[in-house]
Amino acid sequence: MTIPSQAYKAPARWLHWSMALLVLLMIPVGFLMVREGLSRPLQNNLFIFHKNVGVLLLILITVRLLYRWRNPPPPEPTHLPDWQARIAGMTHAVLYALLLIMPLAGYIRVRAGGFPIESLDALGVPALVPRSDTLAEVAKTIHFYGGWTIAFLAALHVGAALHHGLIKKDGIFSRMWPGASQ
Repeated sequence: MTIPSQAYKAPARWLHWSMALLVLLMIPVGFLMVREGLSRPLQNNLFIFHKNVGVLLLILITVRLLYRWRNPPPPEPTHLPDWQARIAGMTHAVLYALLLIMPLAGYIRVRAGGFPIESLDALGVPALVPRSDTLAEVAKTIHFYGGWTIAFLAALHVGAALHHGLIKKDGIFSRMWPGASQ
């Protein structure tokens, strides 16, 4: 495998793969936890996992956005067709937006609904939104549709990465792979 000279820096790769793992866990958990017929203990554990990993993802996306602001990504390879670069750019922009919106909408849904977020409660962090069924429903709707959108875009992103890594072998995938060197 040829490692391109324009690999992402190690912190960007670490943040990417940490978040990818967590998001890929969150998607099925999010869809499963709201299904009818689950045992209550399992459903409670899934909700607790989803809420608390959501807090972790909010912290990670904030760090990631700050890091990206201070450390712009390497330029796209010149061999990448313009249309692919535009689609990749739009997909990344929407994924970044959703990675920020989803935990915020989840937080608002939970807190406005009057539910705990165990990790924040343990740290003594007060609710930052008022109790409101209307606000909770709006946030729930945003979170629901955002979940489907992020699942679709994550599948598209993984598919494109695998295409570049396994079929084209053009170095695009290698730029973000954890073993890449700068």
